Amino acid sequence: MTKPDVRVRRVYDPPSADDGTRVLVDRLWPRGLSKETAEVDEWPKALTPSAELRRWYHGPSGEFEEFARRYESELAAPEAAAALEDVRTLARAGRITLLTAAKDPDRSHTAVLRRLLLA
Repeated sequence: MTKPDVRVRRVYDPPSADDGTRVLVDRLWPRGLSKETAEVDEWPKALTPSAELRRWYHGPSGEFEEFARRYESELAAPEAAAALEDVRTLARAGRITLLTAAKDPDRSHTAVLRRLLLA
């Protein structure tokens, strides 16, 4: 079985013909971006970190490794686990691109999702 092809891009970057299925993994729609411009194929809001976890991470004591651990714990909840399995199915079918508005996708929930999808 081949390893899934999962990419991460900022949603503000122009869509590319080789993105495959474009999956927005942010809870809120990105500011100033029309749905036509974003070309999002899927938007599984259940995959996003809770508001409480996001506030903690962006606060004074938030650090990425602990954020990742807490986020993985949240992904074990039934609705999030089902959404993650749906995205895994998409990844098995072909390339997917996880889209986020985060300024540093490598230090955001998208990095955690990508790692889980590639595992």
